[in-house]
Amino acid sequence: MFRQTPARSLVLIVTLAGLAAYASAGGFFAREIVIEIAILAILAISLDVVAGFGGMVSLAHGAMMGLSAYTYAIFSVKLGWPPLPSALLGVAASGIFGTLIGWITGRTTGIFFIMATLAFGQMAYTVFFKWRWLGGDDGLGGLSRFDLGGLGIKMGNSLTFALFALVLVLAVYVAAAWVLRTAFGRTLTGIHVNEDRMRALGVNTVMHRAQALGFSALLAGVAGVLAAQHVQYISPELLVWTVSGEVLIVVILGGLGTLIGPLLGAVIFVLLKHEISGYTNHWHIVIGLLLIATVLAGGRGIYGQVEHWFSRRPPPPAGTAEAHDA
Repeated sequence: MFRQTPARSLVLIVTLAGLAAYASAGGFFAREIVIEIAILAILAISLDVVAGFGGMVSLAHGAMMGLSAYTYAIFSVKLGWPPLPSALLGVAASGIFGTLIGWITGRTTGIFFIMATLAFGQMAYTVFFKWRWLGGDDGLGGLSRFDLGGLGIKMGNSLTFALFALVLVLAVYVAAAWVLRTAFGRTLTGIHVNEDRMRALGVNTVMHRAQALGFSALLAGVAGVLAAQHVQYISPELLVWTVSGEVLIVVILGGLGTLIGPLLGAVIFVLLKHEISGYTNHWHIVIGLLLIATVLAGGRGIYGQVEHWFSRRPPPPAGTAEAHDA
């Protein structure tokens, strides 16, 4: 069961405040890094909801993000709708897509579920890769950002957009934490722990998994709209399965089933990628070695391992009543 401990709240606040300060003090490149972290963090949090608490390791989250971005482009660029309703439709399309995948694959587990989600993701990638109306493999440009000029907020400003991205990270985290603490989230965890027992209690596990994957896809859709507005251009590369593989690495690196771990994993992943790539093109090797070390250390991820260390109570002193009871 998920618990939003004071330590996790503190780490969340410090991390977002640090990123905001980095974006404010840094130049344009620093703000681009913060936005990249925000997009990856939202996608990682969405994946952790189903992978960490529902045991559903998905390789379709890149496709969910890409579908949201393309739906936003269809309504805002092709049909001329305002950005806000276009964004809502993009997130909704991603949620429907995720629910459909969950309903079809709800009876599969393990490697079979992973491969099924991979197949759905690749099918979505192929559709947009060959759809010439949306640019095909050339992509589609001309996307616009939200118009908040009436509130005195200029979304065209890089700092403003970076801070807006961090606000979305906070909103997605709060939404995920709230859902996981409800009866729905506890049931999802129960299905992951013992599906047979939950089914004996009358829970429709297939439908519950489908709804969980749909909610996760809604959160991934937020990342898709943010990515589309970031560079104001989209391409089928958003839907490639390696995007889903990359975000899975981020979740494992930060801490599967912690919710705050994926945020830290996104920060570490993006910063290491940009720093190491300045010295060598083989930055993947360093990330791979760090991932291996994290797994061998216990498989809890960086934040999960630190939380495990601090949560362990020291043995009571010999001769005390506590030691005698133990």
